[in-house]
Amino acid sequence: MAQNNVKAVKNVSKRRLVNKKLDFKVWPGTWVILIAIAAALGYVAGVYHYDIEALIGPAFGYKAHSGSIDLSSVQQTYNQLAANFDGKLDTSALVQGANRGLVEAAGDTYTVYMSPTETTDYNNTLSGDIGGGIGAEIGIKNNQVTIIRTLPNNAAIKAGLQANDVLVAVNGQSTNGWTVEKAVGLVRGAAGTTVKLTIKRGDTTKDYTITRETINNPSVESSIVNGIGTITISRFDSETGNLAKLAAQDFKNNGVKAIILDLRNNGGGFVNAASDVAGLWLDNKVVVTERNGSVVRDTVRTGDNAILNGIPTVVLVNGSSASASEIVAGALRDYNQAKLVGEKTYGKGSVQELINLYGGAQLKVTTARWYTPNGVNISKEGIKPDVSASLTQTDIDNGVDPQLDAAKKLLGY
Repeated sequence: MAQNNVKAVKNVSKRRLVNKKLDFKVWPGTWVILIAIAAALGYVAGVYHYDIEALIGPAFGYKAHSGSIDLSSVQQTYNQLAANFDGKLDTSALVQGANRGLVEAAGDTYTVYMSPTETTDYNNTLSGDIGGGIGAEIGIKNNQVTIIRTLPNNAAIKAGLQANDVLVAVNGQSTNGWTVEKAVGLVRGAAGTTVKLTIKRGDTTKDYTITRETINNPSVESSIVNGIGTITISRFDSETGNLAKLAAQDFKNNGVKAIILDLRNNGGGFVNAASDVAGLWLDNKVVVTERNGSVVRDTVRTGDNAILNGIPTVVLVNGSSASASEIVAGALRDYNQAKLVGEKTYGKGSVQELINLYGGAQLKVTTARWYTPNGVNISKEGIKPDVSASLTQTDIDNGVDPQLDAAKKLLGY
């Protein structure tokens, strides 16, 4: 929006100069002066571009810094590399590498430079679009690459794959010794392409050729069993608030007596999505405060439609529950709306903003620290649960969930 405003101002100025030219005679010698002034202005704009931007930026709602650093050594390094390297250099990749190194040198894990491709992937994840694949969660079970669950209305379940199917091979390559990341990387692919999976189920081994589709993977899943409503949130994306509200209304309509909010392995997402979810229990309450040092930068409050307020609730967390997950867990506990069960959370108490850069790249930069309603910053400390419960690989192999059992027990079920 700032760019559009600047452009509009420039266009108005240009129209006024044209009108002035029509109304007044310009003496020949004046052109020399005008050209000199234009050249001077161009020089100033070029040399002091960031100084000018820093001066007028706040008027258009964006931040700018007027300082500069000496990058002549980077240019020298490039010149020596280009003169002596035995091979072809990709200058675009070099520029991206320089940008990445500059940002990494800030020394903050969460402040990162993202290339145009990484930016697209990251934004798709936050919008719930995770690309093409078969729609199955893959994990390690009994030291084998295994289908943990199939997502509804996706290619895997349509093809007949089931939870606990062992993934023996992908496109003829044995998965023996593979990590989850490697398996997922080869199973995924562009929608419309095919992947051949060799599946072992019991004593039977069978090949499946599956056409990849755009994965339908909503961030919120819910169910009601024996009077307990369970909401599982895998990430806080642009649709999470609305989906969670629909689940909450369904719980209310069906008269659930207790709720389990499962935030395990949820790495976070948008702060406003976290506020929307917390607002299902909290009526016009402060969810999180963002601060720069001791200065309050922003205070985020919930709305006034706490559908689930007063219903006994347990939040499941573990070491991979981070950021927005910790905001929700911390707020619900601070207001005594929920008990936490599981393992200590990750401990990410900082806020990042996304800033567009040239060529489609983005800067994700830490701009503040966030604090729970009780004024606690959980950076590196995490949030300790009220009831500790672990989930081991042996538990997974045996198909049991002690954390979920502990949540039900705490709720009296």
